[in-house]
Amino acid sequence: MRGASGFAVAVAVLLAGVVVAFAVGRFPIGPADLLTALHAAVTGTPSGLPPAVETVLWQIRGPRVLAAVLVGAALAVAGTAFQGLFRNPLVSPDILGASSGAALGAVVGILFSLSVVGIQALAFAGGLVAVAAVYAIGSALRGGDTILVLVLTGVVVGALLGAGVGLVKYLADPYNQLPAMTFWLLGSLSGTAPDDLVPLLGPVLAGTLVLLALRWRMNAMSLPEEEARALGVPTGPLRAAVVAAATLVTAASVSAAGIIGWVGLVVPHLARFLVGPGFPRLLPTAAVLGGGYLLVIDTLARTAAPVEIPLGILTAVVGTPFFIALLRTARKGWS
Repeated sequence: MRGASGFAVAVAVLLAGVVVAFAVGRFPIGPADLLTALHAAVTGTPSGLPPAVETVLWQIRGPRVLAAVLVGAALAVAGTAFQGLFRNPLVSPDILGASSGAALGAVVGILFSLSVVGIQALAFAGGLVAVAAVYAIGSALRGGDTILVLVLTGVVVGALLGAGVGLVKYLADPYNQLPAMTFWLLGSLSGTAPDDLVPLLGPVLAGTLVLLALRWRMNAMSLPEEEARALGVPTGPLRAAVVAAATLVTAASVSAAGIIGWVGLVVPHLARFLVGPGFPRLLPTAAVLGGGYLLVIDTLARTAAPVEIPLGILTAVVGTPFFIALLRTARKGWS
């Protein structure tokens, strides 16, 4: 019963976030117009709405809302998977260097004045290559706690990639390239267009579906490695599959929206508070709740001030006290 009610709360948060996201802003779209447009799109009949409403809905705000939901769900699912895999409630999706690798790829693309598609492709590839390097180095350093070796390797490689980002920013043109790098690293969905959803939707759906398919076995991965193996769980291949899927969704999200912290750290705790620590219920709830959470943050980012606030700043401002409150009220949910 707790699982059903908790998931219902997550769905309510997402639906409320969608309605509010369309209803506020310089060109508000009310729930009635939104339902009319959706009905017309499904049935193929004319909506009768003004062309300006159609343009804002399908070309401007609609893609941004969908991107916020996808990125939030991806980061929340990745954070939930990594926290369970590494048995640590303080782990976030960038623990293995995916965000650092994506950041380095993006700033290199900006340095060489590539197109938006080229920058996103480099960021996506950088995140995947970074985690592949961490996993290869960690596998080569056999001996001891495998998870601890992976985490320490991720910290070292992430620090190296961060130094690379700093070097590229130092070499960049301070008048054009450096501001663009800084803005990208702070995270934003302001430039999202319908064409940007295609490269985001595929990896996020693929990685999320893999994690959802493995959610029953991920409960065993929360146990010590020897106990998981005693239960017949192939810990090595399962760990590799979880890391690959979580990295895929993280890299896709970072390449599309920049560095957005705290979502993958805060949302899994809130989802765990709603439905408990079992992954069959936890992962779907975290995905829905993460989409609603980032959608609310993005709505605040574009409406709370005359100038849009970068998402990375706002998620930190909101996430820090929220996470402290969660630690006080929901710390029993982890156990």
